[in-house]
Amino acid sequence: MADERAKHFRRLRRLRRSARRWSVLAGGLGGAAAVLTPYAGIGLGDAAWAGAAGGALALAAWRWADLRALAAQPAPPELNPAEVAARNRARLVAAVERLPVGPGVLAEVRRVRSRMALRGTGAAEPFARLDRAALTLAGMAGRLTGPAEPAVREAATADGSLRDLAFRVAGVERALRLAPAQARPSLAEAHRELAEQLDSGVTAYEGLVVAAAGYVAEDARPSGEHPSAARLVEATDLLHGVTAALAELRGVDDPRRAPAAASWPPVGGEPPRGPAADPWAATDPLAAAPATDHWGSAGPLRAGH
Repeated sequence: MADERAKHFRRLRRLRRSARRWSVLAGGLGGAAAVLTPYAGIGLGDAAWAGAAGGALALAAWRWADLRALAAQPAPPELNPAEVAARNRARLVAAVERLPVGPGVLAEVRRVRSRMALRGTGAAEPFARLDRAALTLAGMAGRLTGPAEPAVREAATADGSLRDLAFRVAGVERALRLAPAQARPSLAEAHRELAEQLDSGVTAYEGLVVAAAGYVAEDARPSGEHPSAARLVEATDLLHGVTAALAELRGVDDPRRAPAAASWPPVGGEPPRGPAADPWAATDPLAAAPATDHWGSAGPLRAGH
């Protein structure tokens, strides 16, 4: 990302190129008008040539004037690389925050960076407790309205002061490792007092979070059964009744409906194993009569057997 100094010199180069381009164009149009005007007399085309040459000359003069005015201004001072990096970081953070998930991602990155900075010190454990309590309170902040709003503002102020105290404790602890022997007792006493203040402050913050959870629970706690649960039970009973009624209607036979013909072959079973029926048996008289001769049961055929 370019700074103000780079923008100044880029604009200066752009004006110089524009002034040179219009100067060349004005010279070409002016020369053409000077040659073509006396060649065939003054006409409509000569007026166009002269007008274009005059306009180009005027634009070239304005561009040179703008160039001289910009060159007379002092260039912005060169920025420190640290300032450039900080400005680029701020622009990047602003671009990420415009995304839908940007604020959450940045908050998580800052939280992890703070925990990494306190790793290996006595303030790491109280800071982790404070971080968990702050996340819990942030999840309930939208429901802490009315009488609980002053408590939310007080919690936000206490959160910032306790985080600053945690970094102070970590800094004193690191300095204690490098302190000479004669200065170590007083520094150790100060570190112990700061650590006790941090622990008691985090404990009080956790108590505030517990009290806020109790407020949220009692604020939404109904006196009897929850209305949504009662409506759900009623809707469930209604669906059970409709289901039973549909089952009863399905079990009643409709007299207007003819019985369906049996399908062949039967689905899921084997065909019957009896002999196949003769389709001509119903119309053949011999097949319908008993197998006896015309003499009766005592005829010659029977006697021959």
